[in-house]
Amino acid sequence: MVRSRPVPARLPRMGRARTGMTIYVTAIGDGEARAHWIDRRTVIWTVDPSLTHALACAPDGGIGCRDGRLTGETRTLPLTPGTPSAGQRRAWPHLAAGTALTLRPEDARLAKDVLRGQVVAVARDASGAVAAATGVQIPGVLDDVYAGAADTRLGPSGRLLPRLALWAPTARRVELVLGGRRHPMRLDEETGVWSARGRPAWYGKDYTYLVTVYSPAAGRVVTGEVTDPYSLAAAPDGVRSRLVSLDDPALKPPGWDRLAKPAPVPLDRAVIYELHVRDFSASDASVPEELRGTYAAFCQDGEGMRELRALAADGLTHVHLLPVFDFATVPERRSDRTEPGLDLAALPPDSERQQERVAATADRDSFNWGYDPLHYTVPEGSYATDPDERIREFRAMVAALNGAGLRVVMDVVYNHTHSAGVLDPIVPGYYHRLLEDGSLATSTCCANTAPEHAMMGRLVVDSVLTWARQYKVDGFRFDLMGHHPKANILAVRAALDALTPERDGVDGRSIILYGEGWSFGEVAGDARFEQATQANMAGTGIGTFDDRLRDAVRGGGPFDADPRVQGFGSGLAGAPNGAPANGTEEQQRERLRHYADLVMLGLTGSLRDYVLPSGRKGSDVGHNGAGAGYADRPADAVAYVEAHDNETLFDALAYKLPARTPMADRVRMQVLSLATVLLGQGAAFVHAGGERLRSKSLDRNSYDSGDWFNRLLWDCSAGNGFGAGLPPRAGNEAAWPYARPLLADPALRPGCPAIRAARAAFGELLRIRASTPAFALGSAEEVRRRLSFPAGGEGVIVMRVDTAGLDPRWDAVVAVLNATPSPCTPPVAVPPGHRIELHPVQAASADEVVRRSSFDPAAGTVTVPARTVAVFVISNEISSESEFPAP
Repeated sequence: MVRSRPVPARLPRMGRARTGMTIYVTAIGDGEARAHWIDRRTVIWTVDPSLTHALACAPDGGIGCRDGRLTGETRTLPLTPGTPSAGQRRAWPHLAAGTALTLRPEDARLAKDVLRGQVVAVARDASGAVAAATGVQIPGVLDDVYAGAADTRLGPSGRLLPRLALWAPTARRVELVLGGRRHPMRLDEETGVWSARGRPAWYGKDYTYLVTVYSPAAGRVVTGEVTDPYSLAAAPDGVRSRLVSLDDPALKPPGWDRLAKPAPVPLDRAVIYELHVRDFSASDASVPEELRGTYAAFCQDGEGMRELRALAADGLTHVHLLPVFDFATVPERRSDRTEPGLDLAALPPDSERQQERVAATADRDSFNWGYDPLHYTVPEGSYATDPDERIREFRAMVAALNGAGLRVVMDVVYNHTHSAGVLDPIVPGYYHRLLEDGSLATSTCCANTAPEHAMMGRLVVDSVLTWARQYKVDGFRFDLMGHHPKANILAVRAALDALTPERDGVDGRSIILYGEGWSFGEVAGDARFEQATQANMAGTGIGTFDDRLRDAVRGGGPFDADPRVQGFGSGLAGAPNGAPANGTEEQQRERLRHYADLVMLGLTGSLRDYVLPSGRKGSDVGHNGAGAGYADRPADAVAYVEAHDNETLFDALAYKLPARTPMADRVRMQVLSLATVLLGQGAAFVHAGGERLRSKSLDRNSYDSGDWFNRLLWDCSAGNGFGAGLPPRAGNEAAWPYARPLLADPALRPGCPAIRAARAAFGELLRIRASTPAFALGSAEEVRRRLSFPAGGEGVIVMRVDTAGLDPRWDAVVAVLNATPSPCTPPVAVPPGHRIELHPVQAASADEVVRRSSFDPAAGTVTVPARTVAVFVISNEISSESEFPAP
């Protein structure tokens, strides 16, 4: 974080000169940087090779252009044009069509000195007049010249005597400001690392760095005060880093060094519960008021923790915490925050006033999702009872969740920072991804980082290792993982795999990894590197979210203008809602067939080479212009139908199911939709509260919607959050005409019977998954060999898993998902001498409807009630009675 940012100085534009068909910008100092210095000898620039090229250098800046002549340069390094080598084209694919301009060997040796000042690429015509000039992007050459930095320890280190180290290779001077005093730092010319050693008395003190460096944005040498990108602790609101040793006993809760963790669970068997720290307890009256919304709430025996323990007993394996690193948008001291006034619950359910009051304090209240990183390796302070206690309280939360039988996943956001001022002042132009013209890439929402650059990629790996070692985190979910190189995520995996209990206190191989494998923005289509996207990560065992299943179950996509587009789980099968967006009856039937393929594919783990009943392989089934099947093994896909993004599942069904659908049927469709996640191969991912019909009052993007719209209500007597007012105007106003009548309808607000029924059915699905090997086959080979989809019918999916030799109790498991409003009677083949019956969990179900599911031996069919998921087991009558009693 930079505390005082220089105002960029801009030199006047000199206009544009045209040479042939190429336009060259002859402006210097306007922020453009179209030349790329990719290694010590090569600059790539799209230029006319008939011109004469050079790098113009000035240690203190000040290069300009007057009357077609360059001014202010103190050194000129000639460049010889050519074409990029094959290796250079592979490493820099977005520059492959440019001209490779080569420095003389003697000039390449000057790179370190030159990089500490202004560098301009210039092209001159035969008369010596400037035809083009532009700034130079330098990450490539920095990675080449300072390759040794990759093995140098950065940030705070040491035990008795602390050491601080900062990579700032282009800086003229770096000083450590600690305890109100300035301390000089020493530069290692080989690595570009500045370091200082101190005394034990330094521990506990706040510090910053004064970095004196040439700033292309300012056009001159500036001094900025910055925090440490490797900070392990911070003062409140992250204004300064704080020097600590994470081995300090004062920073550990009792028993931390002897923490017993739940047994590891491989990703393909994991059931992950996505939870926001503040949501967990902000509305929980069973938690002391001063602890609500904090890490400490997880250490209380409140309703939330009792429910998490119950979910773990049912089969939940992991809690995924939305960002808990130090983020920028919530004041960390409670006294600095302002919450919405008045009693929002007293306002009408379709009123605009709730969202007005929430919006009025959104910038100063206690709530944000936290996808705006400030310090990557510091726990967020607003979740602590006191921001100075954040480390100990975070660890206590991890211990409490582990004690409840749950492993802990962190949501990490290394693809962007809150602003460019977090990292850029340290090494200007390096840590953030720049576009071809030198402007900052912001496709992720904010200032994109560049983990394709060695030291940004290393920061990702080092940060993850610290969370794993020092905080005993059991998994990581990468936000917008497709903006990372695949190599970077694989480097994280390799580094974690090297952690051992004996040396590091954790088994790194048990740590799971998954993320958002979307492809968009300036990196889309592997434009700059091989991305960590869905298809590219196939075969690695690092999971990516399966949006195919999500869209098929919910219907449409998350950004539909009309939110009433129906899907497999929202009424497309036999319960049309009449919305024109659904198309004609024939179009609906065709879409239902396609959605059924996507659901079946999702149940396999989205395997690309699985052959569906239609005869098509998964990779041949389309989804938004790509192959729907993309996984090589079940662990490559993370199945979900709701997450923090977009409307909750309950809210999506409120939009999509016919308005007069009874609440009991809404519960059944909620459960059926969740069953597509829990009964499939691969990781199962559920949004906290989905099992309780959680609503955000139709808010599609609640990242800054306060506690009110994000309520997670453990006490069913308070409802599920539906009818809390019209969702915030920003991002939702276009849907208000659809939302208003729904929110005003009291029949859409579930009571305790509905919420309890949903929770009970969800728990049964968890217990079925946890107790039945059929839903954890592990390999693609086993899925192809054992899993099939017998004929079901329109709106009905029948999945059979042959379990002979896998499960001693049963020869097969058959799951029937009936999404229609009528009973279904699909055929099920039962070998002679075998019997078929409901899974023992459902045979004892709290749902009397599912207990009515039956088998007709004369017809060879099962009967499954409307809007019901039934799981049957087939066993040999003799062996099941004599050798393998039912559990």
